[in-house]
Amino acid sequence: MQRNTGFTLIEAMITVAIIAILAGIALPSYTSYVTRSKIQEATSTLLAMRTKMEQFFQDNRITYVGACQPGTVAPLPAGLKYFDITCPGADLTATTYKIQADGKAGTDVADLVLTIDQANVRKTLSVPSSWGTPSPALPVNCWVTKKTSGGVPAPC
Repeated sequence: MQRNTGFTLIEAMITVAIIAILAGIALPSYTSYVTRSKIQEATSTLLAMRTKMEQFFQDNRITYVGACQPGTVAPLPAGLKYFDITCPGADLTATTYKIQADGKAGTDVADLVLTIDQANVRKTLSVPSSWGTPSPALPVNCWVTKKTSGGVPAPC
């Protein structure tokens, strides 16, 4: 008598179903993890810029005016992959500044806007539309870095 070896169609279908279920659970978690890692580019750059702004303030006799210009100790960084860093001119005075990170279009962090100022106040001005609407009860000193499973940006 000859023995059949191999897998039946039912066994193969069960294996494929199990793999599909595991992928359905793992893929959203992985994409969320990747997005959070992209946001680190903005937060670390904003914190580094804050340090440079304070150094400029001390070196230039207690003023922030001109700090974001090329050739200074605090030039705006270029070449970031996911964010553009700006230093809005209206917010740059002798005693105040605000540095802003805007998510680049075409990325999953597009429309994410984070800021930091001279008092180290960290604000999230907007989040990607797929994240829902930020709660008005978010702390003032807060950067939203991920969305929760309910589709609402997570508090800090």
